[in-house]
Amino acid sequence: MPIPIVKKNMMSKEENGAKNMMNGRPTNKSTAQQKPSKLEVGIADDQAKDFDFAKTEMKYDSTGMFHWTPARSIEDCILDRNQAAMTVLNGHVVVCLFADPDSPLIGLRNLVMPLRASNFHYHELKHVVIVGAVDYIRREWKTLQNLPKISVLNGSPLSRADLRAVNVNLCDMCVILSAKVPSNDDPTLADKEAILASLNIKAMTFDDTIGVLNQSSNAPDAMSPLGSPIVLHRKGSVYGSNVPMITELVNDSNVQFLDQDDDDDPDTELYLTQPFACGTAFAVSVLDSLMSTTYFNQNALTLIRSLITGGATPELELILAEGAGLRGGYSTPETLGNRDRCRVGQISLTEGPLAKYGEGAKYIDLFVAALRQYGMLCIGLYRILFRDTSTSTDASSKRYVITNPPNDFNLLPSDQVFVLMQFDPGMEYRPGWGDGKTGDRIPRSSQGGGGQKKGDAS
Repeated sequence: MPIPIVKKNMMSKEENGAKNMMNGRPTNKSTAQQKPSKLEVGIADDQAKDFDFAKTEMKYDSTGMFHWTPARSIEDCILDRNQAAMTVLNGHVVVCLFADPDSPLIGLRNLVMPLRASNFHYHELKHVVIVGAVDYIRREWKTLQNLPKISVLNGSPLSRADLRAVNVNLCDMCVILSAKVPSNDDPTLADKEAILASLNIKAMTFDDTIGVLNQSSNAPDAMSPLGSPIVLHRKGSVYGSNVPMITELVNDSNVQFLDQDDDDDPDTELYLTQPFACGTAFAVSVLDSLMSTTYFNQNALTLIRSLITGGATPELELILAEGAGLRGGYSTPETLGNRDRCRVGQISLTEGPLAKYGEGAKYIDLFVAALRQYGMLCIGLYRILFRDTSTSTDASSKRYVITNPPNDFNLLPSDQVFVLMQFDPGMEYRPGWGDGKTGDRIPRSSQGGGGQKKGDAS
């Protein structure tokens, strides 16, 4: 009978056509070549289990070193103040950017790319919200359009309404930058806007009830304009002085104006000041020190690259140097293997298998145990500044960095430890590490961002 045969052939063609589509795109592979067990283009199987947000594709660039997304128009990423407030961002990164429409480009991609390193899982990427003049950001957008989880608020970093809209009190970090050309008249005024923005945030107070909201429904109307569930994971800072913040300075001597409670001598060198030790100030001159360090010790470049760039390959550096920008690529075993590299993390000594070292143990004991049992290399401590009136051991309390402490340095339960940790393929603990107890999980600082923490194993 000819009619059923024709229908059968048509169905076979439709089925083959459907099978020859991958991620909504046609492929040139035959049906026999496409095996269900293979990874889809740009998607690692461990990530496919992490997230099931609609229309979310998790991909990497052609080198497999960074997360990548198809180019988006800046208009699709611009939020107004009301949309930002409805998004209820949490655990994100706020970039306060001072710039005129014709200011020189400062390369925002170099700030965002390390936060998009592929050795982080997609759900661990922190949402980046840029607050500034959209006319300037539009000029930078070509270098940002392929990086996921970026939003833009067309506003002023000095506007408290804009800062509240992006929940600056709930952010994991607030970065204050300026692209404006400093005047030659008075070099001390070069950082005036950045310093004013920092002091403005520190003087703000916030409602202490925000941050304890819970997602009570999975209904479609319980979604923000960005499509993220409206849910917060930690209580925010009540006082702006507890907001994690880092301010870029052009003039080192201006660090004296950042902390009103600091009694440092104005002539104190930058690296001895409290804002620098606490990680709240960054000066351009630090780059000179890094450059001289790599000149005299070429092995330091590997560590500096991991700390600053999130990892980079000669191939990627060549692509960026030629101006091609990030390009998406197929997920092959070779490129996915590039995800397996160390990353910087923070380990708490308050709880977990390493908590016993916080009870008066020496730094050498922690160093050896972390390296032998968990494959983590300790590189420094993050200690609470006890002369601060705050008694909380939360990450928002004022802390300072102690790099490479001496062997006999005494540890405290409130200490956090900076470590270089192994790539986590999906679990915090793998059988065979340590003593083999599956309950030995290493507590980590919050990695999520943008209110999008779903299925997070940490």
